[in-house]
Amino acid sequence: MNTATKPKHIGRNISRIRELRGMKQEALANAIGVSQQSVSNIEGSETIDEIVLEKISAVLNVSTEGIKQFSEEAVFNIINNTFTDSSSNNNNYLCSINPLDKILELYERLLQAEKDKIAYLEKLLKDK
Repeated sequence: MNTATKPKHIGRNISRIRELRGMKQEALANAIGVSQQSVSNIEGSETIDEIVLEKISAVLNVSTEGIKQFSEEAVFNIINNTFTDSSSNNNNYLCSINPLDKILELYERLLQAEKDKIAYLEKLLKDK
């Protein structure tokens, strides 16, 4: 039984990274100076010319090694760890402010400002 590992499908990795970046094939094609059909062919290829890979990696802002070793499982592990780790050294955007409280506070301040204006105007009218 042969247990040799299958080489990574570079084209599929490029496709997933491009999709994760929110980029369409046309945009990638324009950035590297080829047609959209060429990008489609590249994404269907298991291996890619190193020069083309370097152009694509520059546009996607990922190293060529990052494209070659890309793993969706690793990406989801990183995302999961980033957003569930509540340690003090992790800036993970856990919101500690209740937005409804802030809206209510703002409303009360605006209401008080209107009451102050009315009281001031009534005072001016009484003085005349």
